[in-house]
Amino acid sequence: MDEARSGRIEWPTLLLLAICYAIWIIGTTWAVTLSLPFAVFLTGLAIALHSSLCHEALHGHPFRRRAWNEAAVFPCLCLLIPYGRFRDTHLAHHREEHLTDPYDDPESNYLDPQVWARLPSWGRALLRINNTLAGRMLIGPFVAQTAFLRADYRAIRAGDRAVLNAWLWHAPAIALVLIWLSFAEMPVWAYLLAVWIGLGVLKIRTFLEHRAHERASGRTVIIEDKGPFALLFLNNNLHVVHHMHPEAPWYLLPALYASRRDHYLRRNDGYVYRSYLQIFREHLWRAKDPVPHPLWPERPKRRG
Repeated sequence: MDEARSGRIEWPTLLLLAICYAIWIIGTTWAVTLSLPFAVFLTGLAIALHSSLCHEALHGHPFRRRAWNEAAVFPCLCLLIPYGRFRDTHLAHHREEHLTDPYDDPESNYLDPQVWARLPSWGRALLRINNTLAGRMLIGPFVAQTAFLRADYRAIRAGDRAVLNAWLWHAPAIALVLIWLSFAEMPVWAYLLAVWIGLGVLKIRTFLEHRAHERASGRTVIIEDKGPFALLFLNNNLHVVHHMHPEAPWYLLPALYASRRDHYLRRNDGYVYRSYLQIFREHLWRAKDPVPHPLWPERPKRRG
């Protein structure tokens, strides 16, 4: 792996960054003159791809220097999520022993059963819908963003300077996008729809990345998909491989998986899907698992 990263620049990632920005520019300008629905869809895909590239950047790609990586993805195309917060929460998520923990895993979709029991009926109904793939794509961006903003607001009020600084840096990152939109052909309302589409597409990737399992190593999925979603998500569908080799760039993950497929499937206790089509067939309208963490009562009592 060190040999794979011996060069100072990972050119496949840099090239993909250039393509992503080009698609985004075309989507917000020339494509609008052809068809606004097509332009919104194209821009939404660019926003989803940019988020995947932000994920690469926080893991140290395509440059060796962190400042260069962060500069490469500085414009916040999705408008809603400060890069600094994405970086810090995602790196916290990589603490394997905390995966799916309702408190210590920032990306967990599970709740403490006691918290679930205290929710009003409408809140439980909303989260049950959000626990299907269709619901996750349609209302998932709203549900996740509301919880994210509430948590950050509380952190800032409690004096967390890191969270505050991330939001302060977020202002110029979205200003660049808004300045561009003031000259581009795409209306702001259409761009907001593209943001929703982009975030909704990303929910396909995160929908079942992790499951409740006694062993931390058994909580992370493999989706053996080689289609357009694999490219859009930069092979993060091979999620066990990414968690075991977070320093590996996206274009090396398929070869790593192919070289030791049986090892990775033993490690995650056979948590595997053949394709995203299989996931759509099985979980578009049916939840994968419950919202309250199914193993939480067996663990030591936690806060909340």
